[in-house]
Amino acid sequence: MTSTFEVLAEPRRREILDLLRDGERLVGDLVDRLALTQPTVSKHLKVLRGAGLVEVRTDAQRRWYRLRPAPLAEIDAWLAPYRRMWTDSLDALERHLDTMEGDS
Repeated sequence: MTSTFEVLAEPRRREILDLLRDGERLVGDLVDRLALTQPTVSKHLKVLRGAGLVEVRTDAQRRWYRLRPAPLAEIDAWLAPYRRMWTDSLDALERHLDTMEGDS
């Protein structure tokens, strides 16, 4: 099974998720916005569906895709320690700058 990280390594798939952040979209809308062929977009959507990152709703012959944010929790959990590292570093920089202002 492909991990969420592997699926999101492809830039076009991240673009699709960015477009779906605002709500459901038809495949044709994704094709137009990405300037890709319909088969190419469909292949990316199939991979995203397989990873659980998007779901599809069929309305007659139209297929609406929407984001499923739950699988992104895996990425968020992995990033948490790095986020803390950056926060600690920025806090230290702020303290350093505050002491420099006091020295002036």
